[in-house]
Amino acid sequence: MTTDVSKYISRATEVLKVPKVQTGLGVLLVLGALQNFSRWLSRRALNNGATDKTWDWKKKEIVVVTGGCGGIGACIVSQLQEKGVNKIIVLDMIPQKSMPVDLSSGAEITDVVKRIRTDHGDPTVLINNAGIGAPVEITGMDEARLRKIFAVNIIAHFLLVRELLPPMIKANHGHIVTIASMASFGTQATNVDYACTKAGALSFHEGLTQELRLVYNAPLVRTSIVHPSWVRTPLIADLIESGELKAEPVAPEAVAGAVVKQILSGYGAQIIIPSNLAMVSIVRGLPIWVQESFRDGLSKTVLSVKKAGEKKI
Repeated sequence: MTTDVSKYISRATEVLKVPKVQTGLGVLLVLGALQNFSRWLSRRALNNGATDKTWDWKKKEIVVVTGGCGGIGACIVSQLQEKGVNKIIVLDMIPQKSMPVDLSSGAEITDVVKRIRTDHGDPTVLINNAGIGAPVEITGMDEARLRKIFAVNIIAHFLLVRELLPPMIKANHGHIVTIASMASFGTQATNVDYACTKAGALSFHEGLTQELRLVYNAPLVRTSIVHPSWVRTPLIADLIESGELKAEPVAPEAVAGAVVKQILSGYGAQIIIPSNLAMVSIVRGLPIWVQESFRDGLSKTVLSVKKAGEKKI
């Protein structure tokens, strides 16, 4: 056995002496170093090159999670509790499990924020997680449904941040997390309204980050955005059941884990889940024929599921 190991080591040593192998390894090392350096630059740029060491998760921090009674939101709440975060406020539609609020109503949002301040104090973390959607063609949308999906998926972000951000700015301490989607980068047929809200969520995150830096002078208030691919939640239950989904759905626990890890790190980030889809974010910079091919593939998947659902009915 020892002799065999010695042979392998000897052979590996000889291979490493080959100039082409050495060149290849050198290139890999350089690429790895460049990738790590790029990640460091990204984190530094998004976080203004500043570190906030004042986070106190057991006593001081107050976390608000919208849509926290199911799916990704419920997993976020559970994992935060496991990590010892004591003050977590859930905004949802289930009175027994949350502070009930209709996020499509500006008046209800204003009212629930007042109750939060009275009962708990000023929140230091807001996770805009709540989202709704279902595949419908543009010509088949009714106005009430259209207004509701925009109200919940994007307008509520503006209203909640308008209410909760000023104390964070004053304290120069806080974190706004936006749960977006891979739909931020590509729109599918029959999913146009949802994709519009998720593209809007990305713009909201980017603009908020700029305002915190250049308007409010609050460099320690963090911003994060999360772009999950297909997540195993009720929103895509029909898609999974149809068998048309080629990619393995992401578990909501995995998305929640990434969110919680980022929050507890004290830094902001853009997170794409799974990480091997990170290059999708450059789609809109590619030639149009590539973009259309990409969107065609997504649309065909959604359309096949919609047809399968219609056959059941």
